[in-house]
Amino acid sequence: MKFKSTAAYVATDDLTLAVNAAVTLERPLLVKGEPGTGKTELARQVAASLGLPLLEWHVKSTTKAQQGLYEYDAVSRLRDSQLGDARVHDVKNYIRKGKLWQAFEAPGKVVLLIDEIDKADIEFPNDLLQELDRMEFHVYETGETVRARHRPIVIITSNNEKELPDAFLRRCFFHYIRFPDPATLRAIVAVHHPGIKEALLTTALTQFYELRETPGLKKKPSTSEVLDWLKLLLAEDLTADDLKRDGKTLLPRLHGALLKNEQDVHLFERLAFMARGQR
Repeated sequence: MKFKSTAAYVATDDLTLAVNAAVTLERPLLVKGEPGTGKTELARQVAASLGLPLLEWHVKSTTKAQQGLYEYDAVSRLRDSQLGDARVHDVKNYIRKGKLWQAFEAPGKVVLLIDEIDKADIEFPNDLLQELDRMEFHVYETGETVRARHRPIVIITSNNEKELPDAFLRRCFFHYIRFPDPATLRAIVAVHHPGIKEALLTTALTQFYELRETPGLKKKPSTSEVLDWLKLLLAEDLTADDLKRDGKTLLPRLHGALLKNEQDVHLFERLAFMARGQR
């Protein structure tokens, strides 16, 4: 089973190598990178490339590791007992299987995405150490042990919002998705916007990289944002000449697709004002 780029996803050589290394080692693949660089989409494309089902577990700040295994609904059982429901005699009726349980009992190998693990409490990764390492866990309410029929391919994403425990990191194969260079970004654009005119693409990407490299920028625009921006440029039928700036502003056309906070917009307004004052 070898992962490679798909028709909808451009994977660099080092990313392809990382995915295949994690599959070979049977270790979770921990993927970090700027928001919008395709970490979540990677899991979907790995599943598509390998022809495997995908299970997605999207982590929130309130998510607990136990929810990935199972949840016992004691409240529903108590209510049913008060109503005299016969289901109450079998505790299994009140066990809700989590994404790890679903992956473990799947009839074949699956891809399991644990998305944005750094959003949860710092103990969250540690609470999954044994389950991801041994590929099994115990259900205390029923006394059973759930073991993986087929070891899933686990892809874990992080936006680097907090440091992950060393014990957890030791069990993962790590890869950082760097922001694509111009050649790679062109290849990505070709997948999403085939047929875009060369002059427009060159001018747009030049402005985009200049914007990203501006000192003091609070949030640099990502891959997904430049794709949205190009989609708007094409929808408005703009040309390379339309993107030329007149000196009154340094902001690109339709900059709302690229800049997502007022501080960065004001930064470019101040830079334009300073540039006019130096003439």
